[in-house]
Amino acid sequence: MFSLRQENISTSNKGTVKYGELLVLGCNGSLPGGDKGRRKSRLALCRRNKANGVKPSTVHTTCTPQAAQAVSNKVQHSISYTQSRTQTVVVEYTHDSDTDMFQVGRSGENPIDFVVTDVVPGAYGQNAESSAAQSTISRFACRIICQRNPPYSVRIYAAGFDSHKNIVLGERAAKWRLEDGQMDGLTTNGVLVMHPRHGFSRDSGPGLWREISVCGNVFTLRETRSAQQRGKTVSSESNELVDGSLIDLCGATLLWRTAEGLAHTPTVKHLEALRQELNAGRPQCPVGFNTLAFPSLSRKDVPDEKQPWAYLRCGHVHGYHRWGGRRDPEVEAECQERECPMCRARGPYKPLWLGCEAGFYVDAESPTHAFVPCGHVCSEKTAAYWSQIPLPHGTHAFHAACPFCVQPLSGDVGYIRLIFQSPLD
Repeated sequence: MFSLRQENISTSNKGTVKYGELLVLGCNGSLPGGDKGRRKSRLALCRRNKANGVKPSTVHTTCTPQAAQAVSNKVQHSISYTQSRTQTVVVEYTHDSDTDMFQVGRSGENPIDFVVTDVVPGAYGQNAESSAAQSTISRFACRIICQRNPPYSVRIYAAGFDSHKNIVLGERAAKWRLEDGQMDGLTTNGVLVMHPRHGFSRDSGPGLWREISVCGNVFTLRETRSAQQRGKTVSSESNELVDGSLIDLCGATLLWRTAEGLAHTPTVKHLEALRQELNAGRPQCPVGFNTLAFPSLSRKDVPDEKQPWAYLRCGHVHGYHRWGGRRDPEVEAECQERECPMCRARGPYKPLWLGCEAGFYVDAESPTHAFVPCGHVCSEKTAAYWSQIPLPHGTHAFHAACPFCVQPLSGDVGYIRLIFQSPLD
């Protein structure tokens, strides 16, 4: 399930500059069906052999023959802003030898470097094909521009160029003219970004969600996701991504990790060592007195007989048992609460799974806490951080969710400290 590309190094190959990585929230290490081609759980952005960035140049203010030619020219990148049936403003883009461009969206067409489909809580990518028709993720959702030279700044822009190298904002799209004569606008469901406070570390906290325009300007959120009236300009903030920035595409949320940030993040090998350390303590079920063991990171989501389970109201860890439950497994599956035999607290009773995606961790401490109600286990600071993050949900709602499966969190704080029973001998 894991490969060398997931080791936290600043270069993917000797001499190759790595800008950072995009990780899809809800993927615990890989897609359920496996990472295939451009459809995967994470994408490393590295300096290209040849720059492919573009920058705005000529503005055609009316629908002239030159404008029509710019739109139809498959060699020339352009963005067209439809004002009315008789007037379209076309902005031509020229080659920029100082930047690399990477595009993200739902489309499988060649311009898209990272194919992202809607995230279903607990089952990312499983229904990608069937849900494509009603997806709220744009086919060409956004583009990310990386400076090829130090300090390798990375910026995000709403909308991506299609196979004809065009971006088209229709009559209904929010759009306006800038003071310098250029145009700007917003996409239908928007591209939202949140930069964390104090970086991505043990001391991090949530920032404010903002919307990014086609030209990379920053705005407060619209009243609803697709409202035609744009938010207020936030001139004090920029579209430059920092370690831990979250990008929401209305159906999937991505985490940006810089190469430097990844260098201070636990590796998959480190997570495996923590798993072995947990198992070496021989935690025991206080009811069956059998020894418990977390399964290997490659065997996620398939409980076995040694699987640790926990009562997520109190945190007491057990093996699977029927105490306080029902005899019929189908009836028991519908039972949302069980009574803990240790303290009589009633709450969710779930199998525990180690969080396998190292990029979601804010530190390298032991996995001692579990998210409620999904049962994914990680360090205390990691659980505390994600429990504070309001992730966009639908067109105007926000809620905290587990980063490993994006199930909404519940309970007092969204996570619980686990209480393991040591062996009696």
